[in-house]
Amino acid sequence: MNFFVTGTDTEVGKTFFTTLLIRTLRGAGIDAVGFKPIACGGWEDVDALVAASGGIETRESTCPFYFSMPASPLTASWAEEKTIDPALILVGYRELAARHAMVVVEGVGGWRVPITAAWSVSDLAGQLGLPIIVVVKNRLGAINHTLLTLESIANCGLECAGLVLNHVGVSGDPVAHSNRAAFEMLPVAPVLCELVEGQTSLHLPDLALAGVHG
Repeated sequence: MNFFVTGTDTEVGKTFFTTLLIRTLRGAGIDAVGFKPIACGGWEDVDALVAASGGIETRESTCPFYFSMPASPLTASWAEEKTIDPALILVGYRELAARHAMVVVEGVGGWRVPITAAWSVSDLAGQLGLPIIVVVKNRLGAINHTLLTLESIANCGLECAGLVLNHVGVSGDPVAHSNRAAFEMLPVAPVLCELVEGQTSLHLPDLALAGVHG
């Protein structure tokens, strides 16, 4: 099963989680690779996915569209006078899916970030039709941001496989200790796992609710 990883905002730990998931799956003998359809502001995230995938795919096959400007794809493509063709993104994904047992797609920014004037991250996810994993920066405001993201995912007719709570950089926030309990009391997707500083792998049984099996 392939997955689409999104976040409640930008810089919430999508790449950190995606690389951990890919490394864990590959360590369990599953031919998993990452796909970052669009990168804005640097190659770091793409290179992390390439490395996690064992270097068996190139930057170009992992990321069809790259912009040096750290902005939304809509803004970056306008500023750099380049055109994003959604069809090429879908072709890139399908080619990877044909070569590998599992593809983990990492979105850009948050769920509703515009890619073109008529196409957003949510539209991309809708056309891929994959289960969604939502990465949440575990801090004050996380519950509201998560509920809004989940509402939009449901309105798109898509399934959220689960939530990932990222503690990296917010360990001193007292709300972080209560957010998981709050999510478990609410009728929302299950919390699949929590991320901490220095983590190098995931425990696959923790992800079983999402249908990930080693």
